[in-house]
Amino acid sequence: MEPLKLDVNVGGLFLKNPVIAASGTFGYGEEYAPFFDLGMLGGIATKGLSLKPRQGNPPPRIIETPSGMLNAIGLENVGVERFIAEKLPFLRQFDTKIIANIFGETPEEYEKLAAVLSCADGIDAIEINISCPNVKKGGAMFGADPDLAAEVTAKVRAETNLPVIVKLTPNVTDITRIALAVESAGADAVSLINTLTGMSIDIENRRPHLANITGGLSGPAVKPVALRMVWEVFHAVKIPVIGIGGITTAEDALEFMIAGAVAIQVGTANFIDPASTLAILAGIENFLDRHQIGDIRELIGSLRL
Repeated sequence: MEPLKLDVNVGGLFLKNPVIAASGTFGYGEEYAPFFDLGMLGGIATKGLSLKPRQGNPPPRIIETPSGMLNAIGLENVGVERFIAEKLPFLRQFDTKIIANIFGETPEEYEKLAAVLSCADGIDAIEINISCPNVKKGGAMFGADPDLAAEVTAKVRAETNLPVIVKLTPNVTDITRIALAVESAGADAVSLINTLTGMSIDIENRRPHLANITGGLSGPAVKPVALRMVWEVFHAVKIPVIGIGGITTAEDALEFMIAGAVAIQVGTANFIDPASTLAILAGIENFLDRHQIGDIRELIGSLRL
């Protein structure tokens, strides 16, 4: 019997399998290396990177919620220069694709990050986090405005030959408008969804559980919303879609691929089981074997209506 074909093409980013560790939940990779061979993954999306080191928000900044979690980490990271000098050499030793996730407060910051990372050896793609406020536009979120989202995408596109993936926020009225805008601005793929905005209250003290008051909701609770948005965006754009949101099992991952996702990212599940990505990959392989499907690409967008 021929070996299963698990490789996928995400806008010029060629993955040996469709399972990616999601940004913000996998550190810089080395935190998970004691648990399994990172080279077994299709890809790793780095913790979000900014031009300068960032401390993030004060604690408490994580709280468990029914079927999920709220986080308000505040995008803490070592900064792009330290990442390249101290973190990237470790990642280079593994046979997996490295996706640098970036964020900024102005379009120009995204532009500079893309330029710096494009010169670094070992980066295979750039993922743009547009769920950030634009300080020049009175705090308007890049990801909530098609024009701002397109502007950031175009600036990054002009600075790199690497595949450009734009990570979309679900905190909008119509996510397809944002997807179409970044596609027209040169994105090679989109990934969705980022976290939903939520909050939690300590009723005894009548105070928010998070010091930041609100945070990003992730985990199984958001999966139905994420799945619906992936299906909508898949039908709206011509570029590949990466599915994210509450994926904890192979069945979850397969739902996203049947809805149209070329690849998937695993986030909150990494906190539950550090090797959840491998369990999901094994489950996908088992499903393909049981259904005698030789090529995973046969599943993509195969939803029957």
